[in-house]
Amino acid sequence: MPSLKLVFKTRDGSCPASLFTPSAGQGPWPGVLFFMDGLGIRPVLHEMAQRLADGGYAVLLPDLYYRHGSYAPMDPARTFADPEAKNRLMAMIGSLDRGAKIADAEASLAFLSTRPEVAGGRVGATGYCMGGNIALTAAGALPERFAAIASFHGGSLATDAPDSPHRHVAGITGRVYVAGADEDAHFTEAQKAQLEQALADAGVDHRVEIYRGAHHGYAVPDHPAYDEAAAERHWKELFALLRDTLGD
Repeated sequence: MPSLKLVFKTRDGSCPASLFTPSAGQGPWPGVLFFMDGLGIRPVLHEMAQRLADGGYAVLLPDLYYRHGSYAPMDPARTFADPEAKNRLMAMIGSLDRGAKIADAEASLAFLSTRPEVAGGRVGATGYCMGGNIALTAAGALPERFAAIASFHGGSLATDAPDSPHRHVAGITGRVYVAGADEDAHFTEAQKAQLEQALADAGVDHRVEIYRGAHHGYAVPDHPAYDEAAAERHWKELFALLRDTLGD
């Protein structure tokens, strides 16, 4: 696997990360930030990042839980079934406020800009569950840096909270693609409508849809809700978005 384990400085410390590049060909390649889901870094995310890289991109996967120190890879089914483990996970997720998300995204972008594997210019971002929220949050705060922003089964994208991503989309110049899950309490039909309206009012090039029959976690292979058909649909849409905005 053509990947490198790296560490870069952030506002709050040192963030471990992996940088994935295509298995064939020579760079530099357009950069993409891969924002992890709430279950943190584990082998399945490395596999997804490599698949994305093999499409012709330099993909940075930062461990956004670095503030909590090292942790063992989490198994989704076991974590969700264990109340203590689930509570610990929810505390880690909750520790990433808007300021932390933006600071980490800014540091990730700065690090990408130093890498010889990465072509200059704007980058893409994709995120899953929690990471989908982070992708939109980062794009809203740093709009000039992102050419493409994707969120898959992202949560809390349009809520009453002041840090809700939909409140900060003005100025985004990249193309936004959001694919929610069916019957997902984390991203309801009402949230979908609210996000679409906010993006339209801000003049953002966007598409927001729900993958009918697919549930929260559909794109990540080790998640109990993994749905192969929906996952392949997500790859098709993601590669099309990146190709149209960053090239391949």
